[in-house]
Amino acid sequence: MCGRYTLTVEAGDLAERFGVHVPEGYEKRYNAAPRESLPVIRTGVDVDDEHDDESASGAGGGGGGTGGRGDAGADGDRDRSLAFHEWGLVPSWVDEPDDANRPINARSETVREKRSFRESFERRRCLVPADGFYEWVERGGRKQPYRVTLADESVFAMAGVYDVWEGEVAQASLDAFGAGGDGDGRRRRVESFTVLTTEPNDVVGELHHRMAVVLDREDERTWLRGDSEAAASLLEPYDGAMRSYPVSTAVNDPGNESLGLLDPVDV
Repeated sequence: MCGRYTLTVEAGDLAERFGVHVPEGYEKRYNAAPRESLPVIRTGVDVDDEHDDESASGAGGGGGGTGGRGDAGADGDRDRSLAFHEWGLVPSWVDEPDDANRPINARSETVREKRSFRESFERRRCLVPADGFYEWVERGGRKQPYRVTLADESVFAMAGVYDVWEGEVAQASLDAFGAGGDGDGRRRRVESFTVLTTEPNDVVGELHHRMAVVLDREDERTWLRGDSEAAASLLEPYDGAMRSYPVSTAVNDPGNESLGLLDPVDV
């Protein structure tokens, strides 16, 4: 699975890598955790809508994602944008997001079948930028964290899907924030994502029985824009060079966020 990850590059490097505008709210993350608002790369339209429009309007268009600008991507996408979404998917059809299960991972083998993910896979795929992720191994009665990176420690994209929930704010939520039930029709919008997982490669297989779907750079455009069959063909273990190394158990606490979490330790 993928339950924590890192994204430690400068905003300018992230913008150049994915061809997007990175808004001021971006911060390096040394221990990105579920329920946090994290950057994803998406297009400004749903995949099916884009396919309907391409023949009539071509490949142009301004981005519609939160915080995006519609810059030309590294592979020519002009409507890619970087948006901040909460990690833990809230399907658009749930009654109340605070009561939803909010899965942080979706199994690639069943993502096209499960109601929670099916429509998002067909229409709302995204890239989740990272430069490493953590896995835990049981050693001597305790869980030892390891950080997994590409061999050159460069930024990569994990395959994700997102959804958007919109609805009336429940009275309990209003009360929690000290708001009264004055019938003013307050609405809430939750943009969220999940990371797809698959069988592990040799490196991750020594740590865990699942791993995040890491996309080859040349496949990122297909993941964002391709049809469902083309996208499904990418849900394989990453076959490029990777490395893993043990890190401090300070990573276990999602409240810890510091550069020192990346340092290797002896085990």
